[in-house]
Amino acid sequence: QVQLVESGGGLVQAGGSLRLSCVVSETIVSINAMGWYRQAPGKQRELVATITSGGTTNYVDSVKGRFTISRDNAKNTVYLQMNTLKPEDTAVYYCNVRGRLPLGVPRDFWGQGTQVTVSS
Repeated sequence: QVQLVESGGGLVQAGGSLRLSCVVSETIVSINAMGWYRQAPGKQRELVATITSGGTTNYVDSVKGRFTISRDNAKNTVYLQMNTLKPEDTAVYYCNVRGRLPLGVPRDFWGQGTQVTVSS
C-alpha cells in the first residue's frame, strides 16, 4: 500500500517554476510534521523544507525566498512551490511525513521520489 503519492516533477529551464504535490493517505495518523527532502547526484539527501502540524515552516538556506512549503488539510496534501529554479536544485525530491499507522510505532514515511531537472 502506497501511503504517499508525489507528483509535479519535470524538466525546466533555469528561472522557471514547478509545484510538487504529495497526497498523504489518511491511514497515517498522529502526524507531527511534513517535509520535502532532495538528493542530488553524488550528494547526501538533505532536508529542504518542513511544516509542522501548527503551520510553522523551515527552509534550508539555499532555497529561502524561492521555495514555499504549504499544506491543504482538507485534501491531505503537502506542496512545495519552487520558483526561480537553479541548476543546483536538480535532484530527486522526496515527500516525508512523520507519523504512524494505527497500532504502529512512530516512523518516517517516504514518497517514491519525483525528479526535478533544471537546465542552464
